[in-house]
Amino acid sequence: MAKILMPTASTIFAALLGGIIPAIFWLWFWQKEDSAKPEPRGMILFLFLAGMASVVLVIPMQKFAFANITDSTALLLSWAAIEELMKFFVFFLIAAGSRFADEPVDYAIYMITVALGFAAFENTIFLIDPIANQGAVAALLTGNLRFIGASVLHTASSAFVGLFMGLAFFGGAFSKAMHLISGLLTAIALHALFNFFIISNGDKNIFVVFGFLWVAVIIVMLLFEKVKQLR
Repeated sequence: MAKILMPTASTIFAALLGGIIPAIFWLWFWQKEDSAKPEPRGMILFLFLAGMASVVLVIPMQKFAFANITDSTALLLSWAAIEELMKFFVFFLIAAGSRFADEPVDYAIYMITVALGFAAFENTIFLIDPIANQGAVAALLTGNLRFIGASVLHTASSAFVGLFMGLAFFGGAFSKAMHLISGLLTAIALHALFNFFIISNGDKNIFVVFGFLWVAVIIVMLLFEKVKQLR
């Protein structure tokens, strides 16, 4: 029987660096989109850490779905829905009613912050095994590139939720509800499509999948400019 080795402290540290550093870069990039009125650093840090912690809640939910859903399409949709709804729940619990969420673009910034925290810890978990078996450099150079795509995916999907909410910032209750539902459905669909192409095609079309994600990011950036103009 093969011996199961616990990851060493150095392995965990390297995985944390590999998971968190790309997320920090993306967080800095999107913070620049709201440079005219930056959000409080304490709120950003809290949301980022809460996003990381929420992965711990998502894992057993997805295991339960895996054990009880036999249809592969339904399973992929459920996994995507669990993650997107969890990220929204963290945002809703901490930031939605905050006095700091006082302009339309804030919803997107806060949703992206939660998403990047989520991606950082998810990527850390993904990197532990390759680093333990191949070494940090080899894992990052030759390992599966999905952990890079995860940061872009979580950013884009959660941004859609925040941006749709921002579009209805000055609207009534019905408009806000419809925009929120539309944003969540868009996020779940984007996430499920990513999962489907990754699982069905493996690494064969990985760059095509990344191209698809970058198109989504471009749409997000265009929506950002629209939401920033709302007064």
